[in-house]
Amino acid sequence: METNYKELLEGLESLIYGIDYDITILSNASAILNEYLDDINWVGFYLFKDNTLKLGPFQGKVACMVIPLNKGVCGACATNKETIVVKDVHEFKGHIACDSRSKSEICVPIMINNTFYGLLDIDSPIENRFSSVDKENLEKVAAIIEKELSKIIK
Repeated sequence: METNYKELLEGLESLIYGIDYDITILSNASAILNEYLDDINWVGFYLFKDNTLKLGPFQGKVACMVIPLNKGVCGACATNKETIVVKDVHEFKGHIACDSRSKSEICVPIMINNTFYGLLDIDSPIENRFSSVDKENLEKVAAIIEKELSKIIK
């Protein structure tokens, strides 16, 4: 089933508009993504704190709490500050297996005022789950989140 990204993006925008607390924004963003995206087993955020990635709001099983930069898909995304789509996580050098069921992954950086804030991370139990359409639209999700966060984070 194809994701209705138009509905997802509009829903996210209205859901988080005017919210003045980053954790609330990220919590509801992870919930709406979990609701709309099929064939995923984890969706959430890692926040950049103390030169590492620390677990933020998410939906799914217990997750890695701290990820060093340059470790795994999330660490690569944080280091390069660009979206990474991994068709098969077992082929990704240094992959961190928080959930052994995960087979593919996408990470999208979140930038606030040109500063790395954190990232959106989504795992799937299906190989090659994330398409170029997913990448494009999940970057739009990140842009909506960035817009609202930039109002409250200086």
